[in-house]
Amino acid sequence: MVTFLASIMFLLLGYFFYAKVVERIFGINDQNQTPAYTNNDGFDYTPMSWWKASLIQLLNIAGLGPIFGAILGALYGPVAFIWIVIGSIFAGAVHDYFSGMLSLRHNGAQFPTIVGKYLGKPVQSMINLLSIGLMVLVAAAFTAGPAQLMAEITPLSFIVSLLIIFTYFLIATLLPINKIIGRVYPIFGGILIFMALSIGVGLFFFDHPVPNLTLSSFHPEELPIWPLLMVTISCGAISGFHSTQSPILARTLKKESEGRKVFYGAMISEGIITLIWAAAGMTFFGGTSGLQEALASGGPAGVVNEISTTTLGTLGGILAVLGVIILPITTGDTALRSSRMMLGDLLKPFLKRDGKWTNALLVIPVAVPAFLLTQMDYSFLWRYVGWSNQVVATVMLWTGAMYLIKHQKFHWICSIPALFMTAVVSTYIFYAPEGFALPYMTSMVAGAFIWTAVLIWFITKVVKSKKFDKKVVTVKKAS
Repeated sequence: MVTFLASIMFLLLGYFFYAKVVERIFGINDQNQTPAYTNNDGFDYTPMSWWKASLIQLLNIAGLGPIFGAILGALYGPVAFIWIVIGSIFAGAVHDYFSGMLSLRHNGAQFPTIVGKYLGKPVQSMINLLSIGLMVLVAAAFTAGPAQLMAEITPLSFIVSLLIIFTYFLIATLLPINKIIGRVYPIFGGILIFMALSIGVGLFFFDHPVPNLTLSSFHPEELPIWPLLMVTISCGAISGFHSTQSPILARTLKKESEGRKVFYGAMISEGIITLIWAAAGMTFFGGTSGLQEALASGGPAGVVNEISTTTLGTLGGILAVLGVIILPITTGDTALRSSRMMLGDLLKPFLKRDGKWTNALLVIPVAVPAFLLTQMDYSFLWRYVGWSNQVVATVMLWTGAMYLIKHQKFHWICSIPALFMTAVVSTYIFYAPEGFALPYMTSMVAGAFIWTAVLIWFITKVVKSKKFDKKVVTVKKAS
């Protein structure tokens, strides 16, 4: 279990040390009044304690992502631990921190608005549509699974289960954040943490030890690591969905120094949860072949149920049902909430006034397609969620990089992971069956071509920024 335990240690070190580096480079100032006070409306903008915001942020960004994604990623073997650790510390947590803090610095602005400010209006228009589309896909994908399970364990039909879930979505989306989300979600966040910690303790008593990373286990058979692993395990390493959720909590922070705990800290916590479930998936069934058989027979939900029930008994079975039903629902409703907020920003010039009726009307264009998409195959939905999710993450990292360049700060903390993720999404869309399904080497070449074009664009931006800075210095000296 050396690799597993070392991975958890590195994640903790990342929070206690690298997070402070990121915070110092960004440059916080607790004298700045946050949007929770300047825009306080008692609805979306309202002050909230940092610990409550952290639990809500964890639940919003996590849901079933660090459980299902980790179990599917466990098929790659112990190499998954490396991606979870490196991805969480240097990409995912940085991505979440900048998406939250830039929103806070820009009056609680939504992700597309921030993108437009630093990457231009054309990119903003593209990311507006992509982000809202991602929210609809997430809401659909994270509703179909729970509804199917409800139909299996209760007398309710699948359609009735869907209607119940969507009724809750509408209530949670239209009520002020401190009515349901602020009161109940910290409890659900506690359930998510308790569930993961219990399985983590149970790892020490499994029949098989957690495998270590060795040369023989580094590359799994018939599964190319690059770039599939980076899309399969997204929520536990880096996820663009998080950039759509962070503004929800950015509108509740009391001071800027809380951002490290809420945004960076929640991502590290999710990374630890992902590590635990990935380790459980590799270990419980005696290896990746046993896991593959379990997934084929019961899917990720069946695997979660079997591990939880065997490890924790009746309590584990109850927690598994709660996890597989409640956790994705809580992600789906905040997906609709953020899509409602994005659509509101997009249509603001055309809206006569804000209010409950306006919010209700804005929910309809995203709730209806989400409901219709739940009728499609779940695995089909999830594949498209994966790639679009990582594209959004890549754009957010480039936004952070451009913000740092504009303010003459150390941009590499964002630009290096941005370049990495550009290569991931560019290669994946050519190789994946839901993309162009090209041969692996052809996909690598096509991905490299796009990556090179993006690199050239980035270099020109850096050069222009430096030239502009020199002109400003020259003018100041002359004056």
